[in-house]
Amino acid sequence: MFKIMIVEDDIKIRSLMTDILRKYGYEVVEVADFLQVEKIFEKEAPQLVLLDLNLPYYDGFYYCRVFRRKTTVPIIIISARDEESSQVLSMELGADDYIIKPLNIQVLLAKIMAILRRGYGEYSNKPETEKEALPIHLDDRNFSISYQGIVEELSKNEYKLLKKLMEKKDTIVTREELLEELWDDVHFVVDNTLTVNVTRVKSKLLNLGFTDVIKVKRGVGYIFDTAAMGGTLQ
Repeated sequence: MFKIMIVEDDIKIRSLMTDILRKYGYEVVEVADFLQVEKIFEKEAPQLVLLDLNLPYYDGFYYCRVFRRKTTVPIIIISARDEESSQVLSMELGADDYIIKPLNIQVLLAKIMAILRRGYGEYSNKPETEKEALPIHLDDRNFSISYQGIVEELSKNEYKLLKKLMEKKDTIVTREELLEELWDDVHFVVDNTLTVNVTRVKSKLLNLGFTDVIKVKRGVGYIFDTAAMGGTLQ
C-alpha cells in the first residue's frame, strides 16, 4: 500500500482527496498542523506528496525545496495558481507534476498512478542499460554523475534528462521525448525550460572534463555523442 501525504490547508479539498484516495487503497497522511510539516514528512516517509502552494507560514515552493534536499519522493503540486511562472518554478524546484484547481479527481488519480508506477512499479526496476558502458557513472541513488573521482550533483530533472540521453546514446532524442520524460503534462512547459536544463547538464559534464558531449540537432532535439568523449569508450 502506497502512502500519500497531503499538504493542503483547505479542509474541504483535503478531506475530499483523503476520502477518494483511501477508497482506492492508498494510505493517507493528512497534514493539519502546518508548523510540523517537515517533522511529519520525516516521520511518515511517504511515497508521494500532494502539495498546495498557498499554505500558512511557508509556501509550497519552500517545502518543495526542503523535500528535494532530503529525498527524491514524487511531488505533485495542486494549486489555484494558474500562471505559467508558478508552474515553471515548481518544476525547476523538482516537482513531478502540476495540477490546477478546481481539482479534477480523475486526472489526479491518473497522474498519481502514473507517477507511482514509474517511480516504484513496473518501470522502476529496469536493468541498467548501456549507460554503464560509458566512462561516466550515473548514480540513481543520489542523483549524481561521476568520472575518475569527480562527482557532480544533479537535480531530479537533470538526472532524468541525462539518463534518457545516455540510454539512447548516439541517437537523436527529440525535444518532445525529453519533455514527456521530464514532465507528465507538457502543455504549460515553456520551450526555454528544457533548454535551461540541457545547458545545466552540459555545464556539469564540462566540469567532469567532457566538452560538447550533448549536441543540439536544431529543430529536432539532442544527441549524446560518445565520440566527443575522446576515445574513452574503446
